[in-house]
Amino acid sequence: MSEQALKELGDHIAATLGDDVLKVELKHGELMVTVRRPSLIKSLTFLRDDPNCSFEQLLDITAVDWPEREERFEVVYNLLSYKHNRRIRVKVRTDEDTPVASAMPVYSAANWFERETWDMYGIFFSDHPDLRRILTDYGFEGHPLRKDFPLTGYVECRYDEDQKRVVYEPVRLTQDFRTFDFLSPWEGMTNVMLPGDEKAQAPDTGSKP
Repeated sequence: MSEQALKELGDHIAATLGDDVLKVELKHGELMVTVRRPSLIKSLTFLRDDPNCSFEQLLDITAVDWPEREERFEVVYNLLSYKHNRRIRVKVRTDEDTPVASAMPVYSAANWFERETWDMYGIFFSDHPDLRRILTDYGFEGHPLRKDFPLTGYVECRYDEDQKRVVYEPVRLTQDFRTFDFLSPWEGMTNVMLPGDEKAQAPDTGSKP
Protein backbone atom coordinates (compact mmCIF):
# COMPACT_ATOMS: atom_id res chain seq x y z
CA MET A 1 0.00 0.00 0.00
CA SER A 2 1.37 3.44 -0.93
CA GLU A 3 2.49 5.90 1.71
CA GLN A 4 0.02 8.42 0.33
CA ALA A 5 -2.87 6.02 0.92
CA LEU A 6 -1.65 5.34 4.47
CA LYS A 7 -1.34 9.08 5.12
CA GLU A 8 -4.92 9.61 3.92
CA LEU A 9 -6.10 6.80 6.19
CA GLY A 10 -4.25 8.34 9.15
CA ASP A 11 -5.85 11.70 8.43
CA HIS A 12 -9.28 10.06 8.27
CA ILE A 13 -8.74 8.33 11.62
CA ALA A 14 -7.45 11.51 13.29
CA ALA A 15 -10.33 13.60 11.92
CA THR A 16 -12.99 11.10 13.01
CA LEU A 17 -11.67 10.26 16.48
CA GLY A 18 -10.56 13.82 17.21
CA ASP A 19 -9.15 14.33 20.71
CA ASP A 20 -9.07 10.56 21.29
CA VAL A 21 -5.97 10.45 19.06
CA LEU A 22 -2.69 11.68 20.54
CA LYS A 23 -0.43 11.08 17.55
CA VAL A 24 -0.46 9.66 14.02
CA GLU A 25 2.87 8.52 12.56
CA LEU A 26 4.05 7.01 9.31
CA LYS A 27 7.39 5.24 9.78
CA HIS A 28 9.08 2.62 7.61
CA GLY A 29 5.96 2.36 5.51
CA GLU A 30 3.74 1.55 8.52
CA LEU A 31 0.86 3.54 10.01
CA MET A 32 0.94 3.97 13.80
CA VAL A 33 -1.76 5.67 15.85
CA THR A 34 -1.40 6.51 19.55
CA VAL A 35 -4.75 6.92 21.33
CA ARG A 36 -5.74 7.99 24.82
CA ARG A 37 -6.03 5.11 27.26
CA PRO A 38 -9.69 5.78 28.21
CA SER A 39 -10.58 5.83 24.50
CA LEU A 40 -9.02 2.49 23.59
CA ILE A 41 -12.22 0.46 23.20
CA LYS A 42 -13.93 3.27 21.29
CA SER A 43 -10.92 3.54 18.96
CA LEU A 44 -10.60 -0.20 18.33
CA THR A 45 -14.34 -0.47 17.64
CA PHE A 46 -14.11 2.34 15.12
CA LEU A 47 -11.10 0.78 13.39
CA ARG A 48 -12.97 -2.52 13.13
CA ASP A 49 -16.34 -1.19 11.96
CA ASP A 50 -15.56 1.87 9.85
CA PRO A 51 -15.77 0.85 6.14
CA ASN A 52 -12.66 2.88 5.30
CA CYS A 53 -10.70 0.97 7.96
CA SER A 54 -12.24 -2.52 8.31
CA PHE A 55 -9.48 -3.87 10.54
CA GLU A 56 -11.27 -7.14 11.22
CA GLN A 57 -8.43 -9.09 12.81
CA LEU A 58 -6.29 -8.53 15.88
CA LEU A 59 -2.91 -10.07 15.04
CA ASP A 60 -1.05 -9.45 18.27
CA ILE A 61 -0.81 -7.48 21.50
CA THR A 62 2.56 -6.72 23.03
CA ALA A 63 4.25 -3.92 24.97
CA VAL A 64 7.38 -1.78 25.14
CA ASP A 65 9.01 -0.75 28.42
CA TRP A 66 10.46 2.77 28.75
CA PRO A 67 11.52 2.87 32.46
CA GLU A 68 12.56 6.53 32.32
CA ARG A 69 9.03 7.68 31.40
CA GLU A 70 6.29 8.46 33.89
CA GLU A 71 4.00 6.17 31.89
CA ARG A 72 6.65 3.56 31.26
CA PHE A 73 4.64 1.12 29.12
CA GLU A 74 3.30 1.33 25.59
CA VAL A 75 0.74 -1.38 24.87
CA VAL A 76 0.81 -2.17 21.14
CA TYR A 77 -2.06 -3.63 19.10
CA ASN A 78 -1.36 -4.90 15.57
CA LEU A 79 -4.46 -5.00 13.38
CA LEU A 80 -5.08 -6.39 9.88
CA SER A 81 -7.70 -5.50 7.28
CA TYR A 82 -8.56 -8.34 4.90
CA LYS A 83 -10.80 -6.09 2.86
CA HIS A 84 -8.15 -3.44 2.16
CA ASN A 85 -5.05 -5.65 2.60
CA ARG A 86 -3.32 -3.31 5.05
CA ARG A 87 -2.16 -3.14 8.65
CA ILE A 88 -2.14 -0.59 11.44
CA ARG A 89 -0.40 -0.36 14.81
CA VAL A 90 -2.36 1.14 17.71
CA LYS A 91 -0.61 2.24 20.92
CA VAL A 92 -1.75 3.29 24.39
CA ARG A 93 0.40 4.39 27.32
CA THR A 94 0.13 3.31 30.93
CA ASP A 95 2.16 2.91 34.11
CA GLU A 96 2.71 0.04 36.53
CA ASP A 97 -0.49 0.66 38.48
CA THR A 98 -3.07 1.87 35.95
CA PRO A 99 -5.03 -0.85 34.15
CA VAL A 100 -5.81 -0.87 30.44
CA ALA A 101 -9.29 -1.92 29.31
CA SER A 102 -9.43 -5.43 27.91
CA ALA A 103 -9.92 -5.51 24.14
CA MET A 104 -11.92 -8.74 24.32
CA PRO A 105 -15.31 -7.01 23.78
CA VAL A 106 -13.97 -5.92 20.36
CA TYR A 107 -11.59 -8.79 19.48
CA SER A 108 -12.04 -12.14 21.22
CA ALA A 109 -8.48 -13.05 20.18
CA ALA A 110 -7.24 -10.55 22.78
CA ASN A 111 -7.70 -13.17 25.52
CA TRP A 112 -4.36 -14.96 25.37
CA PHE A 113 -2.49 -11.92 23.98
CA GLU A 114 -3.42 -9.92 27.08
CA ARG A 115 -2.49 -12.83 29.34
CA GLU A 116 0.95 -12.93 27.72
CA THR A 117 1.41 -9.17 28.08
CA TRP A 118 0.40 -9.40 31.75
CA ASP A 119 2.81 -12.30 32.28
CA MET A 120 5.80 -10.65 30.56
CA TYR A 121 5.28 -6.99 31.60
CA GLY A 122 2.83 -6.95 34.52
CA ILE A 123 0.34 -4.70 32.70
CA PHE A 124 -3.13 -5.23 34.14
CA PHE A 125 -6.14 -5.46 31.79
CA SER A 126 -9.39 -4.54 33.48
CA ASP A 127 -12.47 -6.73 32.90
CA HIS A 128 -10.39 -9.58 31.51
CA PRO A 129 -12.21 -12.79 32.51
CA ASP A 130 -9.12 -14.93 33.19
CA LEU A 131 -6.00 -12.79 33.61
CA ARG A 132 -3.29 -15.21 34.76
CA ARG A 133 0.17 -16.26 33.64
CA ILE A 134 0.43 -18.13 30.36
CA LEU A 135 4.16 -18.55 29.56
CA THR A 136 5.78 -18.75 33.00
CA ASP A 137 4.87 -21.01 35.90
CA TYR A 138 2.20 -20.04 38.45
CA GLY A 139 4.84 -19.52 41.13
CA PHE A 140 7.05 -17.35 38.94
CA GLU A 141 8.20 -14.08 40.49
CA GLY A 142 8.33 -10.86 38.47
CA HIS A 143 7.78 -10.06 34.81
CA PRO A 144 10.70 -11.08 32.56
CA LEU A 145 10.45 -8.47 29.77
CA ARG A 146 10.59 -5.46 32.07
CA LYS A 147 13.87 -3.60 31.65
CA ASP A 148 14.52 -3.77 35.41
CA PHE A 149 14.10 -7.55 35.61
CA PRO A 150 17.44 -9.18 36.64
CA LEU A 151 19.29 -10.99 33.87
CA THR A 152 19.56 -14.05 36.08
CA GLY A 153 15.98 -13.90 37.37
CA TYR A 154 14.96 -14.25 41.00
CA VAL A 155 14.60 -18.01 41.42
CA GLU A 156 15.83 -21.20 39.77
CA CYS A 157 14.16 -24.60 39.71
CA ARG A 158 15.52 -28.10 40.03
CA TYR A 159 14.20 -31.58 40.69
CA ASP A 160 14.61 -32.58 44.32
CA GLU A 161 15.26 -36.31 44.60
CA ASP A 162 14.27 -36.43 48.27
CA GLN A 163 10.97 -34.61 47.79
CA LYS A 164 10.34 -36.18 44.39
CA ARG A 165 9.20 -32.90 42.92
CA VAL A 166 10.43 -29.69 41.31
CA VAL A 167 11.46 -27.06 43.88
CA TYR A 168 12.20 -23.35 43.52
CA GLU A 169 15.21 -21.74 45.19
CA PRO A 170 16.74 -18.24 45.09
CA VAL A 171 19.34 -17.81 42.36
CA ARG A 172 22.83 -18.26 43.74
CA LEU A 173 25.89 -17.32 41.65
CA THR A 174 29.51 -17.37 42.75
CA GLN A 175 29.98 -14.06 40.98
CA ASP A 176 27.54 -11.30 40.14
CA PHE A 177 26.66 -11.75 36.45
CA ARG A 178 26.47 -8.00 35.91
CA THR A 179 29.96 -7.28 37.34
CA PHE A 180 31.72 -10.07 35.50
CA ASP A 181 35.49 -9.45 35.63
CA PHE A 182 36.49 -12.07 33.01
CA LEU A 183 39.45 -13.12 35.20
CA SER A 184 38.20 -15.85 37.55
CA PRO A 185 34.62 -16.53 36.43
CA TRP A 186 33.82 -19.46 38.71
CA GLU A 187 35.30 -20.24 42.10
CA GLY A 188 37.08 -23.57 42.33
CA MET A 189 37.82 -23.81 38.60
CA THR A 190 41.37 -22.40 38.56
CA ASN A 191 43.17 -25.75 38.97
CA VAL A 192 40.81 -27.99 37.02
CA MET A 193 41.91 -29.49 33.70
CA LEU A 194 39.13 -29.78 31.16
CA PRO A 195 39.23 -32.00 28.04
CA GLY A 196 41.29 -30.24 25.40
CA ASP A 197 43.28 -28.08 27.83
CA GLU A 198 46.40 -30.13 27.13
CA LYS A 199 46.46 -28.73 23.60
CA ALA A 200 47.06 -25.27 25.05
CA GLN A 201 50.29 -26.32 26.80
CA ALA A 202 53.52 -24.95 25.38
CA PRO A 203 55.17 -27.60 23.17
CA ASP A 204 58.39 -29.19 24.38
CA THR A 205 61.03 -28.22 21.80
CA GLY A 206 63.77 -30.29 23.48
CA SER A 207 66.11 -27.31 23.80
CA LYS A 208 68.14 -26.86 26.97
CA PRO A 209 68.54 -23.57 28.81
